[in-house]
Amino acid sequence: MSKTTTKPLTVETVFNYIGFDTSEGELRCSYEVGGYTFTERFVLEGSWETDASQEAARIIFLLAGISYYKSHAPAVIDLGDTEIRSGERKFLREYYIGGLGEFSYKNSLSLSSLEIVGGVEAGEAPSVDEATQANPLICFGGGIDSIVTVELARKSHPNAKLFVMSPAETRFAPLEQAAAVTGLEILRAKRFLDPQILKSSELGFLNGHVPVTGIVSAVAIAAATMHGCSEVIMSNEASSSEGNLEYDGRMINHQYSKSLEFENLFRTVLKQAFGTNPDWFSYLRHRNELWIADQFAKLTQYHSVFRSCNRAFHIDESKREATWCGECDKCAFIDLILAPFMARDALAEMFNDNEPLENPGMFDVLKSLVSEEPGFNKPFECVGDINECRQAVELADAREDRASNHNLERLSQLFPATTKDVSQLPHNLPESYATRHIVD
Repeated sequence: MSKTTTKPLTVETVFNYIGFDTSEGELRCSYEVGGYTFTERFVLEGSWETDASQEAARIIFLLAGISYYKSHAPAVIDLGDTEIRSGERKFLREYYIGGLGEFSYKNSLSLSSLEIVGGVEAGEAPSVDEATQANPLICFGGGIDSIVTVELARKSHPNAKLFVMSPAETRFAPLEQAAAVTGLEILRAKRFLDPQILKSSELGFLNGHVPVTGIVSAVAIAAATMHGCSEVIMSNEASSSEGNLEYDGRMINHQYSKSLEFENLFRTVLKQAFGTNPDWFSYLRHRNELWIADQFAKLTQYHSVFRSCNRAFHIDESKREATWCGECDKCAFIDLILAPFMARDALAEMFNDNEPLENPGMFDVLKSLVSEEPGFNKPFECVGDINECRQAVELADAREDRASNHNLERLSQLFPATTKDVSQLPHNLPESYATRHIVD
């Protein structure tokens, strides 16, 4: 599916980076566009007073602006007197265009003319001492990917900590329950969006998806500098680099800030800012979702508490689902990817007898995970790539406890999987983490 008609970015206004400060023990980032001033706040456990933490604050400021730029989507971003390092203006342009790919598609915009101006040369990068021992900080979202990362990484690094970022004063119950199962110490951050951006429809702002993983990564780096952590570990797998569809001359990817492309660009930014400490990489970059699901199936202590349905993570607490909805793209994908490795009864219990695979009305949703037919594209969700979803269909269809499943039977006949070599996938995983890969 693609669109041929695009609208240019507005030239009537400019998106301005105003500045950031940490004078009251929290980070405040301010921006202005179209007569509106937006201020986003971050509260972390730790001090912003060190040179390294101030550098991390600068990087958060650069990345967090994207949530407010989208309100008007002007053709020009002016960094003003924001300090930037070599290559960061180019990085930001890629981050905005790649991270707002889905947003531009759904709003029929072309971002190709986006221009970033301004900025002043940053001073000398802070001197950060090398960690005397590895003490990783693992970004934790409570899904199967981050759970598998925790259980693998802690084998060789038992002093690992979790990093959890929550909106405002609320916490997400399924995330907290899964984090409690790990038993690891948690470093926390709170993110307070400007209230105006939460009224986008009321105020007539443009709205859409932003690359939140990029912002979370930058805040986790700040937490690592405050607590002397040697690295920040993400759980972005190989399939997050696969795009959804072509639009405006490029492939757009819902998971852009989870992709290898973003990882490589952001690592370059961090190396200029901090040297090699803290490091930042994805533990699962060279793995696909099938491998991860196989590992997760063995971690039975998490099966009753984890929940990846996005309706459980709605910003508005009154709109959060208390159980798996069983109807969305994410529910369909999680059910499908676990079905080859978990018993039908176990998944039926997890989905409260509302399992997508067993629901005839979910056929088209499941089809969107495996089809390349006109009118279908990979869902704008954090789901696996098309071929591994096809492999999951075939593996699940072959199970005795799925013998009567018409969804799987039809999909396996219509969309056969192909064999791909996934043994040499690129990654940035350090050797010290490359020795433990299987859940006992």
